[in-house]
Amino acid sequence: MPGSRRLLARLRDVMAGSGSPQERLDDIVTTIAMDFVAEVCSVYLLRAGEVLELFAATGLSRGAIHTTRLSIGEGLIGAIASQARPMVLEDAQTHPAFVYRPETGEEIFHSLAGVPVLRGGRVTGVLAVQNQTRRHYTDDEVETLETIAMVVAELIAGGGLISPDERQAVDGAALLPATLEGIRLNGGLAMGQAVFHEHQVPITKLVADEPRAEISRLKQSMAEMHGAIDAMLEASDVVNGGEHRDILETYRMFAEDAGWLARITEAINTGLTAEAAVEKVRNDTRARFRKQTDPYFRELLHDFNDLANRLLHHLVQPTSDTAAKDLPSDLILFARNMGPAELMDYDRTRLRALVLEGGSATTHVAIVARALDIPVVGRVSDALDRVEELDTVIVDGDTASIYIRPAEDTRNTYADMLSAWNQRKAAYTTLRDVPAQTKDGTRIALDINAGLVADMQQMEETGADGVGLYRTEIPFMNSADFPDVDRQAKIYKRVIDAAAGKPVTFRTLDIGGDKNLPYWRTGTEENPAMGWRAIRVALDRPMLMRHQFRALIRAAEGQELRLMFPMITEVSEFDDARNLLDLELSRAERRGRPLPKKLSVGTMLEVPALSFQLPVLLKRVDFISVGSNDLFQFLFASDRGSPHLADRYDSLAPAALFFLRHLVDNCAQTNTPLALCGEIAGRPLEAMALIGIGFRRLSMSPSSIGPVKTMIRSLSADELTRYIDSLSDHAEHSFREKLRQFAVDHGVMI
Repeated sequence: MPGSRRLLARLRDVMAGSGSPQERLDDIVTTIAMDFVAEVCSVYLLRAGEVLELFAATGLSRGAIHTTRLSIGEGLIGAIASQARPMVLEDAQTHPAFVYRPETGEEIFHSLAGVPVLRGGRVTGVLAVQNQTRRHYTDDEVETLETIAMVVAELIAGGGLISPDERQAVDGAALLPATLEGIRLNGGLAMGQAVFHEHQVPITKLVADEPRAEISRLKQSMAEMHGAIDAMLEASDVVNGGEHRDILETYRMFAEDAGWLARITEAINTGLTAEAAVEKVRNDTRARFRKQTDPYFRELLHDFNDLANRLLHHLVQPTSDTAAKDLPSDLILFARNMGPAELMDYDRTRLRALVLEGGSATTHVAIVARALDIPVVGRVSDALDRVEELDTVIVDGDTASIYIRPAEDTRNTYADMLSAWNQRKAAYTTLRDVPAQTKDGTRIALDINAGLVADMQQMEETGADGVGLYRTEIPFMNSADFPDVDRQAKIYKRVIDAAAGKPVTFRTLDIGGDKNLPYWRTGTEENPAMGWRAIRVALDRPMLMRHQFRALIRAAEGQELRLMFPMITEVSEFDDARNLLDLELSRAERRGRPLPKKLSVGTMLEVPALSFQLPVLLKRVDFISVGSNDLFQFLFASDRGSPHLADRYDSLAPAALFFLRHLVDNCAQTNTPLALCGEIAGRPLEAMALIGIGFRRLSMSPSSIGPVKTMIRSLSADELTRYIDSLSDHAEHSFREKLRQFAVDHGVMI
């Protein structure tokens, strides 16, 4: 594209010349119009209030400059800005979005080609050319306009066109204490100083003199980047495997994407430097996907954005900012979004917590952070606008609260909490090898809930008795497609091996509802929690379930295999799932594969309807595990995600405890093992109540093992049971305060 390179060279001279920014912008539109043989070239800039103002033009009425304004989405120019995509029209005036502004005098111009002016993935203006004839603009011409738009973006960023005073003034209250709320991605408590995760690498040279030299620079920097990622994969806290390593290996695969390299090379051939070409491709990608709601594509975009930034560092700077920056000893990292490898760049001995403006439980960086035991709060709106670098920040991952510039009393309170928590953690560590046994000799089994291979190390650290719930869907949610049998089997075998002989209960695939797979659309439902999910999906897609059974059987060859089915509503569903399992056992036997030495098959009890079939169910199952999170929302007809109902019903309400007591009594009659694996198992007061009504096995997050074990060792189970029996005639909203008072009166550590 020699013509494109000549135009860029002329624009470079304009940018380097004398004159005000407005004069240089006027020269730019004149130069573009001449090169494109266009009667009109215009530039609109985005101003406060989401308004596009005509800032420079040749071929339009001079009086329209700084007078004509369009809202985002208004007219063709507004549509280009709204969609952040080029628009090419041979007869613009017939387009339904066309808006006539008489002051411009543009009624005589028919064809139009316009492109967004992008910086950092955001639209900052629109560049357009127009002709009187019905002209067909080629793809190369549009590509050239997009490249030129980068030059305009740099001129805008340089200042002088729009007064800084126009920017929204910083409220004086912004430096006062502030509290932000988000969603919990990983629990924990941290205090430190705010540090921004910087994405932007300054690009000082846009136009290249020799494309071959730029391509050579690109290839060298790509090789350096690949080497750095390989070194990251060999780090001590990654090399031993787990899903967080799998994510980084997938990230490494993205780094070698041939299409990405081809687009950068194509941009270099238009006349850009290697770093400007990387930035152009990144801007194009970010603009294309900025309204994408699909979680898989959004996560993919984060990874590619991370890779582009990493490549820019190799092209422009010898080391990354995160390595060179003088970081505080206790840092709280703030980011809009970030790739998983970017988190690994930070010194993990200093990193205390992560705050994201975006993110979800399956965000790759959140998965890596959980493996590294770093508190994470996501979806914190305007977090980067509300905090200043090196502000004191408290992150309460358990409540998903962020305290910025906290008042002294808040800081002191959390400092005491953090100190006490660290002391308790040290004390819990001493209980690791001590049994969870009440003062009157009742042994309680404490298991952990897990969903990553990396979680398994918590078994040894906490002294847990096993894994009461292994969520098998997480590898499916973190994959670009359905994991095949071999891949699943490797994951399950690593889990079984890591358990070192302790029991692991695998819950079969629980997708649907709020757990959509990025590569498999199940459609939207009014009540997804009660819709097509869990066992309902598996029975409707039997090969999906059979493949999972096949992988689990293979992984457990010669060892114990414990399986449970989620959201069983009636006994016939359990029978259907068990029949599919038997088919896979027969298949393995026919093929001469070793079978598990012991097989235990149970069900989760989450749907109240199943409790009315207990006599029939108990003849079929080896165990039952109560999923209290779903059970209680169905029992109370209360959406657990609704903020209006969050505190309306209590897990310690009479209805909840008596329902659970009914299950305990029925299972005791047939000696069927019964466990509970909901959130209430990990809260000392609620766990105390569960023990009082007869539960002897609880499964919880690893961090809850210590507090619950401490409670158990200070409790007399028989005394508590007698007390709860005495409440059977009460009808109040909740027994919470009565149970709390019991704990205080009897010295139970809750």
